[in-house]
Amino acid sequence: MPNSENKTNNFNEQLCKYYAQFRVYADRILALSNDSLEKTVNVALALCLVCAVLVSIATVALRPLQAHNKALDMKKNILDVAGLLDEGTDIDQAFKERIEAKLVDIATGEYVDGNVDEYDQRKAAKDPAQNEAIPPEKDIASIRTKAKLAKVFLVKNGDTLQSIILPINGYGLWSTMYGFLALDADGQTVQSINLYDQGETPGLGGEVVNPNWRALWKGKKVYGDNGEVALTLVKGTVDSSRPDAATKVDGLAGATLTSRGVSNLILYWMGPEGFAPYLNKIKANG
Repeated sequence: MPNSENKTNNFNEQLCKYYAQFRVYADRILALSNDSLEKTVNVALALCLVCAVLVSIATVALRPLQAHNKALDMKKNILDVAGLLDEGTDIDQAFKERIEAKLVDIATGEYVDGNVDEYDQRKAAKDPAQNEAIPPEKDIASIRTKAKLAKVFLVKNGDTLQSIILPINGYGLWSTMYGFLALDADGQTVQSINLYDQGETPGLGGEVVNPNWRALWKGKKVYGDNGEVALTLVKGTVDSSRPDAATKVDGLAGATLTSRGVSNLILYWMGPEGFAPYLNKIKANG
């Protein structure tokens, strides 16, 4: 105990010594003429130091709020694609009541245990310990790596499964587009799509967020008669008289590469390298 007290006393003595030296130096600098270069430089450095400390404190203090807002925004996007977001909706409450999050092994389609609330699939896709490289010949969506586990969301009414929300991503013209695809419980019929994070050209590829374009997806079918992924965008407008119209969506006018990117990400994530094993199990379990 005496050693601890001695260390504390020595520290306090050193602190007082440094403070006294600082006061002497500060008084000398402040006594200089305002035209002094030394005074100008020291005052500027002091202001920079104070600002840096304040910014650091603000960053640490606001971090929990930023994390909460980020989580809230993600819940909002999920409720939106599920058709459960109305004006005045209590996002946290609606999510808690209607949405169940699950972790899925993408390769097997099986549910796995884990901290689903803390799992960040986008971060996992960049972590060598949690991701896997996609061979170039299979990388249709141009994403290079994918997380081994995916966080999927089930919309339920009581015990009845109403829809399945799947995370999707793929490269467009300028950016990797991140979003959700909502399917009916049959794992086949589209309810909605929400590419909530993208950097495509406003007015062109950026129209992936246009509600009118998103509405065109409702009721479309993901798979063809042979079980292959058939859902894709077409150039121009879908001819409703064609027998395959149920698997086609109007392309984005003037945004050929973005449209191709959307088609490719659907092809990848709904295929055997993506969520096909999981959806097959959903269908098999009725």
